[in-house]
Amino acid sequence: MKKSLVWFRRDLRLHDHVALAQATKNSDAVFGIFIFDPAILDKLEDKTDQRVQFIHDSLIEMEETLNSHESSLEIRFGAPKEEILDFCKKNNITDVFVNKDYEPQAKKRDEEVSKILAKENITLHSHIDSVVFEASSTLKDDGTPYKVFTPYMRKWMSVLNQYGGEVALHSPNLKKMAKRNNPRSITKIDWMKEIGFNKSPPHFKAGTIAAKKQLKEFSNKISDYGKMRDFPAADGTSNTSVYIRHGNISVRDMVRAGKDGDTDGHHKWLAEVVWREFYQCILDQFPYVTKGSFKPQYDEIKWRGTNAEFEAWKKGETGFPIVDSAMRCLKATGTMPNRLRMVVASFLCKTLLIDWRKGEAWFAAKLLDFDLAANNGGWQWSASSGVDAQPYFRIFNPYSQSEKFDKDGVFIRTWCPELSNIEGKYIHAPHTMTPMDQQLHGCIIGEDYPAPIVDYSKKRMEALEMYKEAVKAP
Repeated sequence: MKKSLVWFRRDLRLHDHVALAQATKNSDAVFGIFIFDPAILDKLEDKTDQRVQFIHDSLIEMEETLNSHESSLEIRFGAPKEEILDFCKKNNITDVFVNKDYEPQAKKRDEEVSKILAKENITLHSHIDSVVFEASSTLKDDGTPYKVFTPYMRKWMSVLNQYGGEVALHSPNLKKMAKRNNPRSITKIDWMKEIGFNKSPPHFKAGTIAAKKQLKEFSNKISDYGKMRDFPAADGTSNTSVYIRHGNISVRDMVRAGKDGDTDGHHKWLAEVVWREFYQCILDQFPYVTKGSFKPQYDEIKWRGTNAEFEAWKKGETGFPIVDSAMRCLKATGTMPNRLRMVVASFLCKTLLIDWRKGEAWFAAKLLDFDLAANNGGWQWSASSGVDAQPYFRIFNPYSQSEKFDKDGVFIRTWCPELSNIEGKYIHAPHTMTPMDQQLHGCIIGEDYPAPIVDYSKKRMEALEMYKEAVKAP
């Protein structure tokens, strides 16, 4: 009897799963394992972390499905290279199946595990799953990776069209899952306590059932995606990023949603999925971006912002309502609409003049949908230091962004309740109210809500000087 093991990581589902489908196709009995890695968890200072709970809850849903097939998911807490080898030896495993992870540390981890297993004549099979096409399939004709998105997308679409414009569905045969009684099942013991974390119900319900429901709801309004995605109060985004990050649904599910229609919204959605793959390829081909700028000259910038200003930005107390509401939304929910991610990133780098890497690290600590490639790519785009980034002289005006995308202040009032009684244009710049208006609206600037911590117009000019000096621009 051939026994195999599927090692789940950022692919917490049992449907459309390449590694699991291949394992059940080529084995007589398939075990599943998830490892809580202390090397990752120890870096999380806050032991009440929504992301850990989201992972935990996703595993519970997987376990319940496996139980219906008289199987169970092995849960471990320890170094993967030790835990994988231990399980394989105890259960006579000959093959281990995984889906590839393109983050530098993950690639290093998998190489180590592969070498250790090989010494025991156990084969590690790595499959493409978290992207539709990895970098090697979307290179330029000269064999180098694309550094500009538009030609990359043309190449991506041309490769897809070679497959008839469709993506395959990889359906595992769950009847092949190994029958077992598991006393340390995640449904039988408190694994949050085992790994040293407190229970923290995530803002989004975890698991494939919730993910599919959310994707279906979005599919019903996807035709308006291109028009509505930038308006935070309109709930025009998909709200699926957390599910794709943890693999509750597959990237192919996302592509199928985009290919299911021919509206501008469908096309825009598919383009966003391809942007995600573009950043994955950049991370895979240029791993140095995790340490510094894609454009090395931008590492010469002498950032001038203060720590006090950075703290105000993190807390949502800058005196700029669109920025503060977005940052408070992040703290409460673990997510933020994409338009506002660009606004707050531009504000940090080009208004407060603070190093983008500080903002990137803060998002990494707080985002429920944190993805290294997308987070790094997005921050470097906003800071103008990245691949195919906006030019350094493009600086988002927080007031005009607020007026354009939250005209009536609905999103602002939701997250900045102290501004709830302010009407008209003052909602975007409450500090422009007269003292009498402040009294009438029940919001005293400097007491109930902070005055702007910087002068935007002056900081804009200073930012241009700062960038010109670093990149030696005319």
